[in-house]
Amino acid sequence: MDALRHGWPLAIEGAPLLQPVETAFGELAGSAMLISATRAATLKLANQIEAAAPRQPVLMRGADRFDLPAALAVADPALDMANPLKGPFKAMALEWEEQARAALDLARLAGVLPAFLVDPENAGEAVALNAADVGAFTDAARLQIASRARLPVAAADDARIVAFRSPDDTREHVALIIGEQSADRIPLVRLHSECLTGDILGSLKCDCGPQLAAALQAMAQEADKGGWGILLYMRQEGRGIGIINKLRAYRLQDQGFDTVDANTRLGLPDEARDFPTAARMLELLSVGEIRLMTNNPAKVAALAAVGVSIAERVPHALPDNPHNAHYLATKRDRSGHLL
Repeated sequence: MDALRHGWPLAIEGAPLLQPVETAFGELAGSAMLISATRAATLKLANQIEAAAPRQPVLMRGADRFDLPAALAVADPALDMANPLKGPFKAMALEWEEQARAALDLARLAGVLPAFLVDPENAGEAVALNAADVGAFTDAARLQIASRARLPVAAADDARIVAFRSPDDTREHVALIIGEQSADRIPLVRLHSECLTGDILGSLKCDCGPQLAAALQAMAQEADKGGWGILLYMRQEGRGIGIINKLRAYRLQDQGFDTVDANTRLGLPDEARDFPTAARMLELLSVGEIRLMTNNPAKVAALAAVGVSIAERVPHALPDNPHNAHYLATKRDRSGHLL
């Protein structure tokens, strides 16, 4: 991840050299690029057999070689209107799919555009790794409790905070516990993905800040009745695509795309949150069963799939505003949220 952010190429065993397009520098050029299936679809490649499989990496070449400006125009859909793409583009057979998927996963985790020059000229010294290293990096089983403390908050002055850390991941998650933990009462739980713009800056484009505040208030009310609650605050901005890519998606939304299409035009998944890590956090807190605050049936299914026992889905809907009404409607109509 550090290499990707510095613009250094990756040497994944069994694959050609892969140079991240967004952060690359120097006089680089290549005859092929690696991109995601969703970005390939926006480039009209999905009708070609080699690019037809959904969610699979796509190896492509153009009529001309890709220098860095041309490669960045392919990688960043925000440049589509300003930089007409110089096709035609052709998808090619990809014989190193596992390594390609690993590279695109690492790009998402690093918060850079999921696009690489393949075996470019004049590339610098590469960072070597195996495709299996990515799976080890995202293995939730290595997550452990790092620290605990009392943390009075506005909703509950007797709250406690628990911090979690993995030796393989720079993201540090926290849990806020409100009320007295009891094996006899099923806790009210909210899995809340970090949203800098909504939680901290008060953005009106989403409902994250109000959802966070309302969840804490609901847990405080549970505590007043002898129950308790847990807020899992997950460091996975933008549903797992990172703050920079989330802002890129905002720019695309300003051009008329909804939240789902904005992500897919970037070549990123609409849903990339880390549910196994949430399950591991609950395991470390000795929580076996939860009442989950969510309007998203897919979140219920995803947590259940990684071993979380969900006794009840507790609705968590809030009023819209003129800036997020379309966003909430998209969550309802395209993501199945129950609003």
